[in-house]
Amino acid sequence: MEIREMRMFIAVVEEGTVTAAARRLHISQPALSQAMVALERRLGLQLLVRHRTGITPTDAGRTLLAESRAVLARHDQAVAALTRHDSSGDVLRLGIPLELPPELLPAALASLSAAYPQTRVQARHASSAEQLDGLRDGELDVGLVRERPPGPDLDAMLTVEEPLGVLLARAQAEALATDRGVRLDALAGLEWVGFPRSGSPAWFDELTAVLRSHGVSPGSQAPAGEPLIAEVKLASVTSGRAFALAPPHWSQPMPNDVSWYPLVGSPLVRRTWAVWAADSRRLDIAHFVDALQNEPPREPPP
Repeated sequence: MEIREMRMFIAVVEEGTVTAAARRLHISQPALSQAMVALERRLGLQLLVRHRTGITPTDAGRTLLAESRAVLARHDQAVAALTRHDSSGDVLRLGIPLELPPELLPAALASLSAAYPQTRVQARHASSAEQLDGLRDGELDVGLVRERPPGPDLDAMLTVEEPLGVLLARAQAEALATDRGVRLDALAGLEWVGFPRSGSPAWFDELTAVLRSHGVSPGSQAPAGEPLIAEVKLASVTSGRAFALAPPHWSQPMPNDVSWYPLVGSPLVRRTWAVWAADSRRLDIAHFVDALQNEPPREPPP
């Protein structure tokens, strides 16, 4: 087996679906499915049981999962040890959430590349809580998170504020939307398709407090450890019994019967903070963070 196959297999088992694993690995779903089928065929074993609701490992799959984790841990340890002897440049390990304004990163990355051409950026998607853990454990250099971390060990800078709007089934929106958008209290009676609190506790508590103050019940959220991906949002909203929150720049393709609407008065504002170790002395990190700060402010669409 190749290292990349082990990473693919681990992602599929941990995420529980090929769709979520493909998003995590930044590859296409068909390519990942084909890789898993080819792996099973080559080993002559069934590794995964495919259900309508997800994927679970067989006994052979659980054995492979444990062995793959052990092999990758040793592999990553070896790579880290060798990296200390690499004088070709630094790696800036960047954590990012699932949704970001499309113009937030490109200019900052271009500025970093021009000023520090030897610095390579490695980015990975992770929740705010996972990023903060990674920063404290030394596994990340910069995180883009939804809440400002407490304590003196991490520095933080506000990079962007986004007024959130609402995704609604168009048939449902006909009774709720005005020429200015949708009032938050008009959503009472609909279920909010929310992210798990474990991903960003402070932001979750702030958001749900505003919902409750407008008579909107937060309802049930995604299980802990499962990101709220676009497909889940849209599938729930299409039913007409739920709504989801999204920024103006939300670029995911939407079904014909779902649309984005602004919330009247912008009662919900999502903030993204750049966070890094307070004791960092790396000039390339300082330059990158400063470039994020100099991003021009975004204007919501008319």
